Amino acid sequence: MKLQQPLLVAALGFALVTPVFAQSAPGADVDASSLTAPALSSTATVSPAATEVMTSPAVRMIEDFRDGDVKFNLNELVEILRDRRHEGWVLAAYPDPKTSQPLIGAGFSLDLPARAHPQPDSLNPHPFLEPSSAELWQAAGFDPARLDGILKVFHERKNAWSKRTWRRQLFSLEPQISDEDAMQLVRVGAIQAVYNARAYCRNFDELTGPQQMAMAQLVYQMGVNLEHFSAFLAMINPGAGPRAAAIDPAAATLDGPISLDQAPDYWLGVQKSLMTSQWARLYRTRAISVIAMLDPAYGDDPTAAERRVGAVLRPAVVRRSRGRGTVATRQVAVTTHRGHAHKTARRARSRKRA
Repeated sequence: MKLQQPLLVAALGFALVTPVFAQSAPGADVDASSLTAPALSSTATVSPAATEVMTSPAVRMIEDFRDGDVKFNLNELVEILRDRRHEGWVLAAYPDPKTSQPLIGAGFSLDLPARAHPQPDSLNPHPFLEPSSAELWQAAGFDPARLDGILKVFHERKNAWSKRTWRRQLFSLEPQISDEDAMQLVRVGAIQAVYNARAYCRNFDELTGPQQMAMAQLVYQMGVNLEHFSAFLAMINPGAGPRAAAIDPAAATLDGPISLDQAPDYWLGVQKSLMTSQWARLYRTRAISVIAMLDPAYGDDPTAAERRVGAVLRPAVVRRSRGRGTVATRQVAVTTHRGHAHKTARRARSRKRA
């Protein structure tokens, strides 16, 4: 398979911010019903640890998911995430550009521990679920021994390779998982993103399909880091609550389920709360597509919705030190040359007078 991942190579070079938990996938779609009883790959064997994990919250989350739980098609979300403009697609473990932690597929984290994620919104009864990478790996139906082997190879390479070597070898790494495996991982990650999106947004069920998909994408791409987007979370959860101090006053009077006809500027305010973030500036193409989905009119004309966001969200300004150094060098050279010429002319006039 020819890996198409120029954005990932650039990220490995410049160490831009990357998602904490991200997954996506190319290849043929997997029917959602297959997730109710994850099938092991042809090379996998069931270990005692895998048997125990079959009763874990991560597995129950996958088993309990139904297509009717959301207003969008999960396959469409997977198709978006597998697009190289959103996530990467590498079938061998590679280092996160920022943290150097191992990722695979479309950014599936391979060694995250299980984390406690308390629900800070007293008005939202839905909990968060942050299982370990190993639990999600097994929830996808894969043998934990495979994960151990992938991590062993990754750490051996990490100890021996520089960032430059990683960039050079990235396209020629021997695949450690198949396209189908990576697809299963991204689907597991997408379902977890939907689960946690409900915990971030108390009115999730009242959102439109595109708005639900936008929330799931934000959770998928940022993981627990979305908790730091306090202004956005305050806007998306209007009314009383622990984040009320950060909310836009225009939306503070909105209580209960969100009405799309209520407060015409409300959703524009929600969008702008994301447009001002570092994430939106660094990942402008991705951000435009996600933020546009929050527009209630997105379903009528997605292109127009994206155009409206793109007109406001400008690219990040990149200042390169090399460029500044070059300009400074040229200025010094010109100044020195002019000073030397002035001294030469003055000496010539002195000799002439003499």
